[in-house]
Amino acid sequence: MLKKSTLLHLRLPFSFYLMPVYFFALSVADQVSIIPALLIFVALHLFLYPASNAYNSYFDKDEESIGGLKHPPPVSRQLLYAAFLLDGLAWLTGLFISLPFAVMAIMYSLVSRAYSHPSIRLKKYPLASWLVAGFFQGFFTFMMVCVGLGSGGIEESLKTPVLIPAFLSSMLLWGSYPMTQVYQHREDSRRGDRTLSLVLGIRGTFYFTAAFFTLAIAGFTFYYITYYSLRQALLFQLFLLPMPGYFIYWLIKVQKNISLADFSHSMRLNTISAFCLNLFFLLFRFLGKLP
Repeated sequence: MLKKSTLLHLRLPFSFYLMPVYFFALSVADQVSIIPALLIFVALHLFLYPASNAYNSYFDKDEESIGGLKHPPPVSRQLLYAAFLLDGLAWLTGLFISLPFAVMAIMYSLVSRAYSHPSIRLKKYPLASWLVAGFFQGFFTFMMVCVGLGSGGIEESLKTPVLIPAFLSSMLLWGSYPMTQVYQHREDSRRGDRTLSLVLGIRGTFYFTAAFFTLAIAGFTFYYITYYSLRQALLFQLFLLPMPGYFIYWLIKVQKNISLADFSHSMRLNTISAFCLNLFFLLFRFLGKLP
């Protein structure tokens, strides 16, 4: 019988924060077939991401807030079995999409294990964990979606018009990733994990994220102007306005009271950012690249 603690540690709602990469890839694809698109969505957001969450939670055994879960319950062995089961379902679903997609799903799973497992535990290394997490949740996942959609095959997915948005996906993740660690300093220190946010410090994390998001938005602007139009570049910035607005509001509060660099504000920022990005990319896809 599935335990409540196991279900909670899958952190299914957290997949919402990773959906922008999927919808971004979907929005710029030349052609989208509904069945492969749905299978890719299920493989990523219902199987692969929750499996990674479960595996990470099993070895972390967090006692304080983690991404998408304010009060994590104690973990059991069942959580590890759930991670293996969901990984298997992701790989099996991947075979219905394409063999290259299934292979990439296996690669993603192996990296998520290296991130968390005590024998490797990339999470202990601030720069390596930041680079790997941002690359695989961004660039690599974007490429997975493109390969799964099968628009032109792997060769077409390695061309500049695909590689640029794939890299921009990682830029977003590299900017936001330290903010998901900013309230976990005590927990990470207790386990001996040196996350990038821990190295930067709380205020340093905010400044780092601000700089990276500025670079990312500039990159997106260049991309939309180059491959679409100035109007769509401006629309992207317009849709994203609530995110920097809330970020600045939160930063001002943290400057006055550093304890407000907490779980609730971090999740609110993630929610605003994911909602704005998901909405823009969906409209971009389904309204004919926007007027």
